[in-house]
Amino acid sequence: MSIDFNMFMNDVVKQARQEIVAAGYTELKTSEEVDDVLKKEGTTLVMVNSVCGCAGGIARPAAAHAIHFDKRPDQLVTVFAGQDKEATARAREFFEGYPPSSPSFALLKDGKIITMVERHEIEGHEPMSVVNKLQQAFDEHCKEV
Repeated sequence: MSIDFNMFMNDVVKQARQEIVAAGYTELKTSEEVDDVLKKEGTTLVMVNSVCGCAGGIARPAAAHAIHFDKRPDQLVTVFAGQDKEATARAREFFEGYPPSSPSFALLKDGKIITMVERHEIEGHEPMSVVNKLQQAFDEHCKEV
């Protein structure tokens, strides 16, 4: 029996996209969409999505749970590393001082990076550890909802 790898990967990507959108995040697929959103005033959480296991098992579940908190960012968005390359590259230009990392989370205020949860803080950690890191950043930088 032969498995069509491209079809399999398309399914994995589709599932990864659906999970983060269902959690309440808006997909940014072009550099123009990234500019429109990240240059707005207020706080924005960017989830850099990926097809790796730590994205599916830790980062996306953490992204979904972290936003159920007293304080949270004004905007929740996602770019998909390895898929929407132009949008991801443009978003990473806003993450000054941080190397490319996926999955990861970037919290911005008025278009400027405040903090980042990088892959090394996700991979090998429990989802609740990542949720706690995100919520600590929300508590410090975001307003009540």
